[in-house]
Amino acid sequence: MMHKNDPLIYSDFPDPDVIRVDDTYYMISTTMHMFPGGVILRSYDLLNWEILTYVFDELDRNSASKLEEGQNIYGQGMWAPSMRYHNGRFYICFAANDTRKTYLYQSEQITGPWEKSEIAGFYHDSSLLFDEDRIFLVYGNTQIHLTELLSDLSGPKPDGLDRIIITDQDHVSLGYEGSHIQKINGKYYVFLVHWLADGTKRRTQACFVSDSLEGIFTGKDVLDDDHGFQNAGIAQGGLVDTPEGDWYAMLFQDHGAIGRCPVLVPVEWENDFPVFGYEGKVPLELEVRSTKQNHSYAPLTDSDSFSYEPNPDGSVSLKNVWQWNHIPDNSLWSVTDKPGALRVTTKETCTNVVMAKNMLTQRMMGPVSDITVQIDASKINEGDFSGICALQGCYGWIAVTKRDGQYSIVMTEKELDPDEGIWGPEGGDKSPGTEQASVSVTDTSVELRIVADFTDGIDEVRFFYKNENDWKQLGPVHKLYFRLDHFMGCRVGLFLYSTQKPGGSADFMNYCIIR
Repeated sequence: MMHKNDPLIYSDFPDPDVIRVDDTYYMISTTMHMFPGGVILRSYDLLNWEILTYVFDELDRNSASKLEEGQNIYGQGMWAPSMRYHNGRFYICFAANDTRKTYLYQSEQITGPWEKSEIAGFYHDSSLLFDEDRIFLVYGNTQIHLTELLSDLSGPKPDGLDRIIITDQDHVSLGYEGSHIQKINGKYYVFLVHWLADGTKRRTQACFVSDSLEGIFTGKDVLDDDHGFQNAGIAQGGLVDTPEGDWYAMLFQDHGAIGRCPVLVPVEWENDFPVFGYEGKVPLELEVRSTKQNHSYAPLTDSDSFSYEPNPDGSVSLKNVWQWNHIPDNSLWSVTDKPGALRVTTKETCTNVVMAKNMLTQRMMGPVSDITVQIDASKINEGDFSGICALQGCYGWIAVTKRDGQYSIVMTEKELDPDEGIWGPEGGDKSPGTEQASVSVTDTSVELRIVADFTDGIDEVRFFYKNENDWKQLGPVHKLYFRLDHFMGCRVGLFLYSTQKPGGSADFMNYCIIR
């Protein structure tokens, strides 16, 4: 069966690194300020994927990672992980831009438990290489470094190999980065992304090869294709082989507000050098043999009735499609206080939705995400807002609020500031959004809906509330953008925050994705 590859996964799974262990493919992706973090996906055919596990529940518990003291880690956290399997053990390493540390996780099982440690130093977009009894990191931007590590991976080996192996030309918008190093058939290959400043104005994929780690790396661009989407290049990733000996690259493509989406590229070899795609183009459809026929894949986004049974230790494991926006305060949320509901309580005030603690999020999925939720707001306080959000720097949301003892549904948005452009405000925008519309309600139980359209880069979202049996749009159509302040595709978020008095609570029920 042919599988669409435009993109492979129409959702935000950036910086993918893929390995195969026996008959199973594993892919890890950047998760930045979301927790649990380090999402690992599983596949048996490279085409269909499901979320298997996460590497960590949290990194370092500082104020910014917990949305405390007015701080946040939007667009920071873990970036560009490297995943390897060596001598019966899984290894994952990555740098976090907020802590300026490089983390290493090890486990004998892909599902954990994972042992956490640090590699001394900060290594941008690093890639691990196990070469017989030696271990190396390749990393950097514009100048690509190769550094030998101690046998315990705790830091650089004092007398080990340490050299610059690749230097980008000067005329670039983005110097070489996104390193992936692999040893294939006795040769060393380094795969990189960069962005020439020559008028093409899009990312390209490059590859360099050497017969030895001490030798000269020579290479060139190996893929320059936008797949027919808005001059957005497909790049950054490494290679993986199938049991039959076929080769593929898992790269990604910027797809507007939905985020950075994985794209699978067939690879062939000529004179020990990889040839990406067919005649320089990425096919719109692919067919790859499955190693496990008839496997039923769990969805990457999912509805939720919030009906959970506690674990033996009293904790609760939510569906793995959920991630919290920053580290949650587990004392302030529950799915057992009221069976069939997610209850969120506040303990402090904040100015806007991006600083709301305990926002529960899922990725949106293109081309259209249509989501409804029921909210019982009978226990919110004056000045509280409880609703559903299209979460990004230029956010939009619809929520129920209480003012002067009366309830209403409001739609609020943060519009693009032309002076900020794609970068967005450094450290995140803490100012309130603009309320665009409201409607009075008498019932404290409301049904809300968001419909986000990412088709061909439309990147718009509409907000609705249930009025008897009809859905009524509230407020204008809100424009979505991918910007570097959050550096993440648009998410759906369930939130409660207080502007006047903490201690209110809201119950979220019947979260439903209309497929």
